[in-house]
Amino acid sequence: MALTTLDANTALVVIDLQKGILSYPTVHPIDGIVANAARLTQAFRKKGLPVALVNVTGGAPGRTERNRSLTNLPDDWADLAPELGRQPSDILVSKTTWGAFASTDLEARLRTVGVTQVVLCGVATSIGVESTARQAYESGFNVTLATDAMTDMQAECHANSVERIFPRLGETGGTAGIVALVEAMGA
Repeated sequence: MALTTLDANTALVVIDLQKGILSYPTVHPIDGIVANAARLTQAFRKKGLPVALVNVTGGAPGRTERNRSLTNLPDDWADLAPELGRQPSDILVSKTTWGAFASTDLEARLRTVGVTQVVLCGVATSIGVESTARQAYESGFNVTLATDAMTDMQAECHANSVERIFPRLGETGGTAGIVALVEAMGA
């Protein structure tokens, strides 16, 4: 579904734009993804809307066939991209699962401030972003996905999420369109 509107109580949720993950090879240039996420954070903060910055600090305990160990990480691995300009008013959430709702208090924190919709961006499209989008949708939030502010390590995974999964979970749009909707909101 194409981008149409944002609720008055919309939060931005930025997934895993952190030092350790920003070094991974991605389909789209990571600098552009981070720049678009930073534009979104600035627009949301300017209107006094919540910004949640999510990082991953470990992995879920389950055994998998492709176990990518998230243990013995460098101390700065989970440091957020400085371009996001973390503010004291931001909601900071550290997770150990793919999605940002399953192992954190993010839902409760968003509900406490009356959030009814989330705009998602970050890395990786098919893992952290998609899992968070599914959890947000299942929790009753309206979901918008900033598709030019996310990327993946594999082109086919990114395309599958954007073209097949996201339209079933919410609306998709670009950073410029989302920023225009935010700027048009009442103060």
